[in-house]
Amino acid sequence: MIKITGYSKTHFIIKAMKNSSLYLTLALVLMLCLNACKKDAESTPDPTKPGGPDGPIFPKKEMRAVWVASVFGLDWPQGVYNVAAQKQQYINYLDKFKAMNINAIYFQVKGMGDAFYNSSYEPWSSAITGVRGADPGYDVLKFMIDEAHARDIEFHAWMNPYRIATRTAGGSFPALHSAVDPNWVVDFPTIRIYNPARPEVRQRLVDIVKDMLNKYDVDGIHFDDYFYPEGVTLADQADYATYGAGSANVQDFRRENVNKAIKGVYDAIVSTKPSVVFSVSPAPEIAKNYNSLYADVKKWNQEGWVDVVIPQLYQEIGNQFNDFRLRLAEWTNNSYKAALMVGYGFYKFGDPTMPAAFQSSAELQRQFDMTKLNTKVVGSVMYSAKYFNDNKVGITDKLSSIYQNPSVMPFVGRAVAPAPAAATSVRLEGNDLKWNVSGNVKSVVYYFSDLKVEGKVLAVAKTNAIAATAKGYYAVSTINVDNQESKPSDMVERK
Repeated sequence: MIKITGYSKTHFIIKAMKNSSLYLTLALVLMLCLNACKKDAESTPDPTKPGGPDGPIFPKKEMRAVWVASVFGLDWPQGVYNVAAQKQQYINYLDKFKAMNINAIYFQVKGMGDAFYNSSYEPWSSAITGVRGADPGYDVLKFMIDEAHARDIEFHAWMNPYRIATRTAGGSFPALHSAVDPNWVVDFPTIRIYNPARPEVRQRLVDIVKDMLNKYDVDGIHFDDYFYPEGVTLADQADYATYGAGSANVQDFRRENVNKAIKGVYDAIVSTKPSVVFSVSPAPEIAKNYNSLYADVKKWNQEGWVDVVIPQLYQEIGNQFNDFRLRLAEWTNNSYKAALMVGYGFYKFGDPTMPAAFQSSAELQRQFDMTKLNTKVVGSVMYSAKYFNDNKVGITDKLSSIYQNPSVMPFVGRAVAPAPAAATSVRLEGNDLKWNVSGNVKSVVYYFSDLKVEGKVLAVAKTNAIAATAKGYYAVSTINVDNQESKPSDMVERK
């Protein structure tokens, strides 16, 4: 078997071949590959819709999520320290998201070496009360999770693995938590972090994740794009000398430190609560993650150490440095075992300092049109929550239009719950569609005005009946707590 690793080597491969028949065979193979297998870095995979020519076309499954930033109180609670007002502000977000058919949030529960729950490892976040370490008097995280789940919205706990605090030049850092050994910490001019090189730091991160999983019913653990700090001098030669056996150089040593942290967290999730999904939202450029943040995200995807990768593709289509289309293609080709979702720069729309493309909501539509055709993309995450209330250039209205029908959450983690039993006895009774289900499942109701066009989701809910007065075809499936979906029922037609 001849393995051709790059077309740039074609000339040298052919030149080395002395047998003319082998030459002709290889040349034919190369021509076929060039015509049929060539990958254009600026294109997404061939557009393919779910379904097929001989059956109904079911709508694409997708997570629709929002990042809710709590660091500095950015999205929540925005300097509001009254408990009732805080709760209402959060509920208002959820009600808006539910009305828009958004089905998940990524809430920042650990942004600055702090916590939004009573933790043995981190102090209470100052964002809640205005004072770091002050008990707010209620279980903030349980309240948030319960309210999200009451609306059938998933709650993913967003953590920054290393950052402890920031400061202005010449300022001071807050005192360390009593559970933190000062030797585990590294200070830079404007940021303090846990030292990624220390085994104790990695173990502490794993312990924090386990504590979260044991205490709270979160649907996911999520890391952002901050690993090694960018733009600072890393004086870690002593760490390399102590811990770097097996790494060829200090850069590989840094990447291996982050690799160990990611794999450690993944293993902790699988062993503690395997139903929980592990996701990471890296910077848009794969090379920047690798060379500047020492985050080998491509390897994590290959090894299956993350369930979902959500690159922050915040630039417009055609951006000369970070073209949305080009980066989408790169991540599509490098997502491997990880499910691929897209992080959108929702905050940029209507900001006069941003490029012209962001002065119209049409740019968001173009980006969604592109990702819909990409069969690997199974979701979207908007940064960030507070901008939904601004609706600059009608961007929230545009997203509402894009999300006008409910969506089915994709299965992206591990199968833990029993497979869902299919709906039975699907039937029309008067103006209602009715069916029977068994087990801990939700029902998905699909509607097709014509079996030759893509259908839509009417509802994803714990119900056994729905109004069905429109002419056309209806089908029902079930989905379990792992987001595994059953086979849909046979079509029921209303004439």
